[in-house]
Amino acid sequence: MEQTTEKNDQEKLLEHVHKKVTDIAANIERTQIADYVLLMNSPIRLIWTNLLAGISRGVGIAIGFTIFASTILYLLQALNVLNLPIIGNYIADIVKHVQFQLEGKRTF
Repeated sequence: MEQTTEKNDQEKLLEHVHKKVTDIAANIERTQIADYVLLMNSPIRLIWTNLLAGISRGVGIAIGFTIFASTILYLLQALNVLNLPIIGNYIADIVKHVQFQLEGKRTF
């Protein structure tokens, strides 16, 4: 009887260990540690990946700033149409300078 209890305890312990090992393996797979280790062991691949990421960020920033600046200029032109006394002249000067720069002319 004592052996049966001992076997049951050992089986429960093995099941518990098996469950824990399975959980650890799942966590490692989910965090993709193997891919990270491969990337760290290949400097050329790491440099290439970071280069592409940097280029992508740069292009994204340029496109985002272009959209932002054009929106601001559009709003300034809309405010200029309202002919506000002080702000209107200031906005007109800004729009005029930007338009000259877009046409390739320099203003001094």
